[in-house]
Amino acid sequence: MQDIDRIVQEARAAFAATDNPDALEQAKARYLGKSGRITVLLKELGRLAAEEKRKAGAAINQAKAAVEAALTGRREAIKQAALSARLAEEALDVTLPGRGEAQGGLHPVTRTLERIERLFASIGFTVADGPEIETDFYNFTALNTPEDHPARSMHDTFYLLDEGGRLAEGVLLRTHTSPIQARYMQAHVAKYAGQETMPEIRIIAPGRVYRVDSDATHSPMFHQVEGLWVGENVSFADLKGVIADFLRRFFETDDLKVRFRPSFFPFTEPSAEIDVAFTHGAQRWLEIAGCGMVHPNVLTHAGIDPERYTGFAFGFGPDRLAMLRYGVNDLRLFFEGDLRFLRQFV
Repeated sequence: MQDIDRIVQEARAAFAATDNPDALEQAKARYLGKSGRITVLLKELGRLAAEEKRKAGAAINQAKAAVEAALTGRREAIKQAALSARLAEEALDVTLPGRGEAQGGLHPVTRTLERIERLFASIGFTVADGPEIETDFYNFTALNTPEDHPARSMHDTFYLLDEGGRLAEGVLLRTHTSPIQARYMQAHVAKYAGQETMPEIRIIAPGRVYRVDSDATHSPMFHQVEGLWVGENVSFADLKGVIADFLRRFFETDDLKVRFRPSFFPFTEPSAEIDVAFTHGAQRWLEIAGCGMVHPNVLTHAGIDPERYTGFAFGFGPDRLAMLRYGVNDLRLFFEGDLRFLRQFV
């Protein structure tokens, strides 16, 4: 038989001289493959006598184990060398300053909403909230909206489906934040039931609303801020004073004309559209809000005596106020998520 010790030494040397996994597997085949030198020795054992076979078999198995150990060791060494090289390439200098995170900021509509809330809070208004999924009663009926009013049509309002995929009876996405007013008045009346005099209601109701509408100045989802002041002897003069003061403070200018133009809303009587015009530059009237004295039917639905209490309500589109304040000419830019546009307001 060949010198087994010499074969083991040659195998170790061949493995040590190999630097990549493919070459190592080729070297392995020369010693441990089907025709490898160790394998050939094992096949030749059948020609030997029993006593010689036992001694030679033990020596060959010992040599095979030594070659396999050398192979495993070299595989691990090559693997560790590759890992070390990769770590060296990807090493970080921990003494360098960090990259830092980009500065974020509030969305321009959020900034506008917060500004509106602060201005109204300064004259005693609190913020009220309510659900965005509403019932037909609070969205329409409680606000004196007739059964045949166009706003109740599916062409204008998003109605919801039940679990069976059928139209849910009287469940919709609110079309304005006026339902918050109706809910708040009911809760307020219940809270002070039995008292001789009901405290004033003075709230604003900001939030998202939904209508089937989309163009440069309208979005299927948009924001609204409605206000409500109910008490004894609340008049249209109070409404005009509150609105004019708010608008001049919001736009930070006294060079602002405010006009109340007669209009119609089911939930107020009398009603008006609110227009503004900036006196500098070319004067142009812009419709900016709707308002009016709360309709007696709306007060009655809430349990408030319309003979004793009066109130006014108004509704602004903060998205449109943001457009005017920041000089944006397309409402859709606010909701497209284009960071190039939004970074201007950081």
